[in-house]
Order: sequence, then C-alpha cells, then structure tokens
Amino acid sequence: MPGTRYRLEVQPRLPESLCRLGELANDLKYTWDRRIRGLFYQLDHVLWEECSHNPKVFLRRVSQNRLEQAARDRVFLEEYNRVLSSFDSYYKEPMRPELQEHLNQDKDLVAYFCAEFGFHESMPLYSGGLGILAGDLVKAASDMHLPMVAVGILYRQGYFVQTVDAEGNQVAHYNPTDFDDLPIEPVRDEDGEEVRVPLPFPGREAWVRIWRARLGHVAVYLLDTDLPDNAEQDRAITYQLYGGDATVRIQQEIVLGIGGVRALRALGLRPTVWHVNEGHAAFQALERCREYVAQGQDLDTALERTANATVFTTHTPVSAGHDIFSPDLMGTYFGPYAEEELGTGMEWLLALGQDASQDGGFNMTALAMRTSRYQNGVSRIHGRVASEMEGYIWPEIPRGENPIGYVTNGVHVPTFLAREWVSFFDLHFGGQWRSELLNEGFWEGIDRIQDHSFWSVRHSLKAELFAEARQRLIHQHRRNGATQAQIERLTEQLHPDRTDVLTIGFARRFATYKRATLLFTDPDRLARLVNDARRPVLFLFAGKAHPSDQPGQHLIRVIHEFSRRPEFEGKIVLLEGYDMALARKLVTGVDVWLNTPEYPKEASGTSGQKAGINGGLNLSVLDGWWGEGYNGENGWAITPHDPEMSSDYRNREEAKELLELLEDQVVPKYYRRNGHGYSEEWVRMSKNAIKSQIPRFNAQRMLMDYVRDFYGPASRQQRRLARAGGEPAQDLARWKRRVDQAWDQVRVERLDDVREELTSGDSLPITVAVQLNGLSPEDVRVECLVGRADDLGDFEARERHGLVPLEEPGPDGATLFHLALEPTLPGLQYYKLRMYPYHPALAHLHETGHMRWL
Repeated sequence: MPGTRYRLEVQPRLPESLCRLGELANDLKYTWDRRIRGLFYQLDHVLWEECSHNPKVFLRRVSQNRLEQAARDRVFLEEYNRVLSSFDSYYKEPMRPELQEHLNQDKDLVAYFCAEFGFHESMPLYSGGLGILAGDLVKAASDMHLPMVAVGILYRQGYFVQTVDAEGNQVAHYNPTDFDDLPIEPVRDEDGEEVRVPLPFPGREAWVRIWRARLGHVAVYLLDTDLPDNAEQDRAITYQLYGGDATVRIQQEIVLGIGGVRALRALGLRPTVWHVNEGHAAFQALERCREYVAQGQDLDTALERTANATVFTTHTPVSAGHDIFSPDLMGTYFGPYAEEELGTGMEWLLALGQDASQDGGFNMTALAMRTSRYQNGVSRIHGRVASEMEGYIWPEIPRGENPIGYVTNGVHVPTFLAREWVSFFDLHFGGQWRSELLNEGFWEGIDRIQDHSFWSVRHSLKAELFAEARQRLIHQHRRNGATQAQIERLTEQLHPDRTDVLTIGFARRFATYKRATLLFTDPDRLARLVNDARRPVLFLFAGKAHPSDQPGQHLIRVIHEFSRRPEFEGKIVLLEGYDMALARKLVTGVDVWLNTPEYPKEASGTSGQKAGINGGLNLSVLDGWWGEGYNGENGWAITPHDPEMSSDYRNREEAKELLELLEDQVVPKYYRRNGHGYSEEWVRMSKNAIKSQIPRFNAQRMLMDYVRDFYGPASRQQRRLARAGGEPAQDLARWKRRVDQAWDQVRVERLDDVREELTSGDSLPITVAVQLNGLSPEDVRVECLVGRADDLGDFEARERHGLVPLEEPGPDGATLFHLALEPTLPGLQYYKLRMYPYHPALAHLHETGHMRWL
C-alpha cells in the first residue's frame, strides 16, 4: 500500500490506585521477582509477550480500559498490594548478619566492573555466560544487602538477535535500543544537568554520560558515549557489545575502566573494594594509580594501594577470551597518559601487560593480575588451570601456591527456579525455604515430597517448554518457506499434551571447544537411539556463535543438517533466537542437560546448575563446576581424556562414552516405570540434583565466598596500607624494590650432614647458610616442607616448619638458619627446603614471585 506509515503510540494514564506500577517497572527487581512480573502478565498476557517481557514498554502500550478494569478488580488489587508490601519490606531489610563479620555496611563499598550484565532479556546488555554470571552476582548482592555498585556500558545496540535460515546459516540482526524502553535514567547534578566525565583520546577529548539503573539495593551505573557533543567516531564507541576491531575494543575498555572510575568519583563514591570481572575493565587500575600520583604518592606506592584493594576474576582458559593489544596501539592511547599522568614511560606500562608468549602484545589479563592482589578462577578445576596459565606472573612459585584461588560460580535461584517449583516449595516448606539457600541440611527435606507429585511438576514444566519450542519452531520454519507437512514432521515430538518423551537439552554459546556436535560422531548409533518407538529421545539445541566466529557458525549448520535428515527429523531440533527467556524454558523443562566441553576449557558453565536446581539431570564432561557438583547420584559423568592426547582420539573416545551412557543408563532409567507410570529411580536422582545443587551452587553461596575470602581481606588490607597517608604502602613498595634488586644474588646452601634415617623420638638438625645480598634475616623465611609421595610419585607437603636465624655468622658472612626437625609422620617420608621473601604487609605470602629451593 503506498504512502508513508507514521508511528503513533497511545499511552495510558495509570489510575491512582495503580500508580506504583511505574515504580515496579523501573526497578530491575522485576527481573527475578515473578510476582512483580505476574502483575503485568495478568493485565494483558498477549501484550506482555509482544513487549518481550519489558514492563516499561508494556505500561506505555496497555489499554486505558484494561487498567481501569484492573483498578476495580478486587482480586487484582489484593495481589497488587501484596506485591507492594513485599517490595517495600525488601528495601527495609538490613545487611545479612553473615556479611557483617567481614564488611562494614557504613564504611565499605564494593565496586563491581564488568563489560556485560545479563539481568533479563528486556535489558540487552549481555552476550552469554559472563554477563549472566555478573547479573546473578549483583542480584545476590541486592538480596543480601551487600553495599555494592555495579559499573558497565550502556550499549546502543547490544548483542545481536539470531535467526537461522533454511540452509542453517546464522543470521545476525542488530536492533538499536531505545533507551526510553529501559528502566534507566541519566544521572543529574543539583542543577538538573546530566553528569558527564571526560576521557583522554589521541588528539581529542571524549565525554561519557552516566546512566543509573536501580536493581534492588544495588545501583547499576552504565556508561554511554553516544552524545551529540562527541565526534562521530566517539559516539560509536559504546554502540555494540563485542563489535568492531581492536581500536574499538581498546576504546570501550578505556570507557569502562578509566571512565568507570571517573564516573564513580563524579558521583562522590569511594569504593573500598574494586572487583574487576574479566580483563575488560583492567584499565581502571591505571586510573586509580593516577589518582594517587596526583596526590603526591610515588608510582610504586600508588600501585600497591591500588592492587591491594582489587579483586580480579578470570573467566576462561580459552585464548580468544583474553584481549591483547599491540604495543603501537597501546602507545597511541596511553603514551601521553603514562608520561603526563603517571609520571613514567611506556616501558613501565607495557611491562604490566607482558605475558608468557613474549610476543610483545599487551595482555589485559596480565595487567589485571599484576594490578590486583586477590585473584580467582571460577571453579576448582579452573582455578588450577588459571594458576598454570598465569603462573608466569610469579615465575619461581609452584603453581599450586601462587595467589590464584577460585570461587565456583553459582546461579541466582529466584531468577532461574521455575515458577512451579516456587509454588511447590511454598506449599511444602512454607516461605522459609527462601532463607535457607545456604543450608544443605534443609534441602534434604526434598526427599519427603511424594514422588508422583514431583514427577507431575517436572512434566508440567516440560509441557511449557514444548509449547514455547513448538511456537518458535513453527515461526522459524514458516519464515524459511517450509511446507505445512514439513513443519508437522519437524514438530511432531513437541506436543504439550504428550510430554512422556525423554528430552535432552544442549544450549550455550557455539564455540568449537564446547563440541556441540560430539553427539553426532556415530550417526547410525544415534539414529537407533532416537528412533526407538518404545523409548523415544528428543534433543533440543540452541545457542549463538559470535558473528566473526566462522567455525562456531559451522557447528550450527552441522546441527541444522542433522535435524533435516529423515532419520532425525523431529528428533533433533535446532531453536533460533537463544536468549534468557528461552534459556529459562530450556533449563526448567528438559530432563537431561548435556554438556560436552573439551577438558579443561570449560571454566565453570552455569547452565547445568540452572537445570540442576530445577530437577534436571546433568550429563556432562567432568570439567568446570561439574567436577565439584557430580556425586554419582545426581547425573552422569563423561570422563575426560588426557589433554595431551590428540583431539581426534579424545573426541572419538568421549563420544563413545556419551552414547554408552545414553544407551545403558540414561534412557533405560527414564523409561523404567512403576505401576503408577513414573520412574522411581529417575525421581530419586532428580531430587538428588535439587538438594545437592541448590545450597552449593547458588549465587548467595558464591557471593559469600567472595565476601569471606576476597572482599573482606581486600577491605582490611587497603585500610591497613592507607594508614598515616599511605606510609605502610610506601614501606611495602620500597621493600619490594629492595628485594627485586637483591634477589638475583641471594644464595642459600645447606651446611649440615644429610641423614636418611632417624630413630623415632630423635630430632634432625638442619642448618642452612644464606647470602642475603644486603637483605636482612627478617626479609626472608626459610622453610622445611615435610610430606609423602602421592600416587604419581610427586611430593605432597603435609607439614611446614620454619628455620630460625642464628646470631653467629656463617661462612663468608652468611646468615645461618637452623631447625631441629622432629618428624611427626611415621615411616618413609620426604622433606624439602626453600626460602622466599617475607613482609608482614603482604596480601599473599608469595605475591613477590620469588623463591629459592635447595
């Protein structure tokens, strides 16, 4: 039809009795409070879906008539008032007592920096697991009333929306976001002017606007360069998440790191703990050093004060996840900054980003490691892997003793626990269960729930998944030109009233190391499995590949190809448009969550946790969190083969084990029904999944680990070094310089006669001579480690004993250290001797990276 189409949105006025709906729509608490979202759903469930679950857009488009009806509806008003009462009570809650042991609510503030935040599908500021994890941690901070602010970037375009065409090609759609659609507002000063901060770019100055979102008790500050006063190139910096080339990326990370610090200062905020979540925000350390230098501190002291208040979390062992910039690019953006603001040259700055490859690139992970004193991976396995990968930061320290620890990721239970389970737990446990998320004993009560009721909830969730998947799939195939007959074949298993089919889900970012196609290694065997008429199996796949990741996009085409083969039609399903809304349906509805990463590249992987808290059983390689979560009764484990073996061999063997588990255990157990029509063994394992994973792998437990092991120590350490204008930090910096200068010439030698036998009750005299090269005996610790040989013959320390300095000098003026060792272990044992620098103000015993072994 010819002519111009003009857009018009007729917006309603909220009735007085419903006026606080606007307040609820502008608080991101709705992203995990289903009762808040339920109010909008009740008003108009069709419009709610059309608005992509965005309450702010919904309130602009809902009809005036429907609001007036609701204002007269006693049932709706009662629910509305109950929601408001709960909402207001939430804001009156004090800081959780368990946090008060580690942080002071009035004096401490944690600043949490991340390049992406996955709060909800209506807030498109995330691409995948990193963002979802960041969103979950901030939500847990709100629930526990931890004093925290979050800092990120407000992307105009965010990440892409995915469709899959008829040939299985991923098509990326970039839809600019209207900021009026988001629950955010620009921060304004007392005069009503927008608060902006300047950033130094080569030959120009760019301005950053600050937006604020309310997420329960936490303020989220989002940075935006799309301002009319900025040059066109600078307006585009915050346009797209993970888009553009290295120049755009370094500009974004300057906005996040340096701009983030300046934004908090402009708001009058003085964090005591700074959490850098992945290396994207690591430039913030340079800006904080600049602040100390501007106050008259020398650069080494500034770095100590900065690093000792900083926590850094690394999230991936995959090299593509670590940003590396060329020295030339660094010089372009930081040359004047280093010289004029930090009072140093690029040599000092580039050294902070040097990694083990020696290729001269500036590694943001290395920068974050060297400018923090509290570092962690995101699972026990990943902590060990990160200690190996980043061990070059502390070259002489055994990998197991360097400063990198771990906090295993957890998921925000109120966000990802299905509505049906929430109601079910309310019925069986009362509202108390919400306060028992960390109590493992409480969740043993799951066993008291009747099996048939439990099975019924699981099937109702699967029915919801089938309805959603069927609707999406029909739309997807109609758009791609499929006939009605084809659509019927492709959706034949997805009938909400026929949920008695074993359903296995695989949904995540399509990166090659996640091995999405491992299942298809033996197609004939897989075809026999899914086409068993008595025991059918359905596989649901979903996920995105980065637009520049061609191998990842190839995986999508392979899955699409298999889904269209006659033997797999309707049995292998590929769903497009993976986002948090679809993820919630998948993790709550599938029977089994499949994960097949290439060990040890899965840092954590929280999607399996989301399935587990909803009673889904994990079938996963023992990598990431599953290495801690698997207990033999809550799912199945695929044993990873030695990473030193060829990838073809590993893929073949692990695929064989996967299919064997499906054939011999998973499928038979699901279909082994009793007289009441359900599998008692399956229900038992499903209950075990919930009770083993809710208390151990939820975001509150994760946050408590950070508070106890990282935030609390960092807060106390920064206060300790800040005393007397930073004198302790200055003393520590001078001591480190002195140790670094002397260490190459420090020598240690054993003087006593080495004995290999000792009678029980006797002591073993050990004396060593140390040439300290100008250091004092108080500057070092000499230590004896006593232990056994483990199963592989490697030394395993069981005890540590310190040697004490003697007053009499040794040969050539050496300092003597002595120990009369009295072994407590019987029989054959081993001991080692070593020496390392020591200062009482160190955050970690081995942060200097120096050690000498005899």
